[in-house]
Amino acid sequence: MTRTSRVADPSYELMDDHEGHSLIYRQHGFPSPLVRWHFHKEYELHLIIASSGKVFIGDYIGNFSPYTLFLTGPGLPHNWISQVEEGEVVETRDMLVNFTDEVLESGTAVFAELKTLQPLLARAQFGIEFRDPQLIREAGVLMGKIANSRGITRLGYFFILMELLAGSEDYQLLSAVTSSELGDEQHVERINRAVDYIFQHYAQGISQEEVAEHLGMTTTYFSRFFKQATGRGFVEFVNRLRVSKSCELLSKSDKPVTDVCFESGFSNISNFNRRFQQLKGMTPSGYRKLAVQRLTEQNLY
Repeated sequence: MTRTSRVADPSYELMDDHEGHSLIYRQHGFPSPLVRWHFHKEYELHLIIASSGKVFIGDYIGNFSPYTLFLTGPGLPHNWISQVEEGEVVETRDMLVNFTDEVLESGTAVFAELKTLQPLLARAQFGIEFRDPQLIREAGVLMGKIANSRGITRLGYFFILMELLAGSEDYQLLSAVTSSELGDEQHVERINRAVDYIFQHYAQGISQEEVAEHLGMTTTYFSRFFKQATGRGFVEFVNRLRVSKSCELLSKSDKPVTDVCFESGFSNISNFNRRFQQLKGMTPSGYRKLAVQRLTEQNLY
């Protein structure tokens, strides 16, 4: 029996521990008060080193596993929720490096070489997942060096890391909308409650009316509020979450497609196939074949 830790009430996250430094390095486990739907003014380079689960970035819903690497831009809401055994504690799950626009904008005025990072930062407004296993391993080593160094040495490792990421062509842009399109700070706590509730119940039948009642809203108001805050309508959001779960099951198990359909929360196989095709551009069986092929290539590498 697995459980998903509930998300703490989120808000704008004020990182007040810069203490005159250009970078913030943090690492934490799971569960943790830092695991919540939130946003902040800093960019966030986020490496998962243990556990698997669901990632939410802007309007994107996907899966994460050990050694998955993401970069999010300022103001873009995000959260990683691990699926672990009841009572299980992950001592160290995340390695994070946070930095602000000001660091690189000011630096670019002096060091022209930093201009090469601008395309990477522009892409980060939508959230990026890096896919190259070798790059992720190298990034993990560099983040470890950032963690264990200070001063100019730490900055040196940071710029080497950023140059490495900027040169990668094996990545996926995640959110279809940017931070400026996803509502405002006062909605974050309520949308977190909605997403948390949906996440707990999406594998069973769940309705918009049920979630609206849970939040103490009328269905009409909730529908408008939810789409503004997440960039997706309720039905589309739930379908994306279910397809994300099905992708996890297809790639990590040999369960029949019919079992995957119902375990993901779909009520019939035809609707499952149609939604999967719409979102992934292929059939569930085709996705499984590609997932197995990619895993084989990674193991060979």
